[in-house]
Amino acid sequence: MPEPAMPRPRAGMREVAARAGVSTQTVSRVINDHPHIRPETRNRVLDAMADLGYRVNNAARTLGTRTSRTLGVIASDATLYGPSVGIAALETSAREAGRWIATAYADASSEASVREAADRLLGQGVDGLIVLAPHATTLAALLDARLGVVITALHADTGATRQEEGASLAVDHLVSLGHRRIARVVGPGDWLEARWRDAGGARALAAAGLEPGVRWSGDWTAASGADLAAEVAAAVRSVDGPTAIAAANDQMALGLIAGLRAAGLDVPGDVSIAGFDDNPDAAFYHPALTTVGLDLAGEARRAVAAVLGGDSVDPAPPVLVARASTAPPRGI
Repeated sequence: MPEPAMPRPRAGMREVAARAGVSTQTVSRVINDHPHIRPETRNRVLDAMADLGYRVNNAARTLGTRTSRTLGVIASDATLYGPSVGIAALETSAREAGRWIATAYADASSEASVREAADRLLGQGVDGLIVLAPHATTLAALLDARLGVVITALHADTGATRQEEGASLAVDHLVSLGHRRIARVVGPGDWLEARWRDAGGARALAAAGLEPGVRWSGDWTAASGADLAAEVAAAVRSVDGPTAIAAANDQMALGLIAGLRAAGLDVPGDVSIAGFDDNPDAAFYHPALTTVGLDLAGEARRAVAAVLGGDSVDPAPPVLVARASTAPPRGI
């Protein structure tokens, strides 16, 4: 059996400076993003760091620069599609900006839990906070606390408008197919994203001159969509019942479709279903789900830029992805 390989000695700033042919002060300036370093010198130092496997001592750099180069992310409900992919998008965007992320998980409905998560991250010296899947009250509490760092949410500011626009796209699509009795399954009312999507759907119905229709509430999960299926099926079978339903996310749409099929209804023959998020599995639902896609990478870059004070980033507008779960109502 071969002997385990011994780790090579850890390279320090002096070794990097010697390999790159520069002073240790120059290496320090490159590490700390000093603006007055020639590109060829910066690249030479970075190449030397890579060759030697040099790792920046982030704690030591924080002492010298008053910046940890780390962004704090407060997340909740990470088992859901939106928050889980949001964390991944933020990590990628932070890395592109030469930063890292530190994540603390909290019960987004509890102000004390969110504040504890913020305190834990602030104790690590993070340069700013980004909140994922915020509840209205807890986000307001953080903003009012004056914690001394920039705080934003993944879908803050113009992101709210894009959430509303996305929900409007789903309803507009159903209207374009000829549906005039459109119901909705909305998310939990204390989530900001649920409120924005609810507002967008209501606005689109009003713009089309249609009644608000029946409105059911879920908790974002497929199970909650399935739990609503019996009540939804009864409504669809009633006189003047809905011929189409816009769900506030793909997971609730998935559960609803499964429940309606179990109740003997056909999608889209008896009722069309549209979702929101365009998660990677949506194309493989049965039937494939019509949904709305957001530029999540762009939203993450906007949030990172907002915390770092960089140039404004404009994410792409939401996009409707039409698939087999929506069709014209029978008789059209």
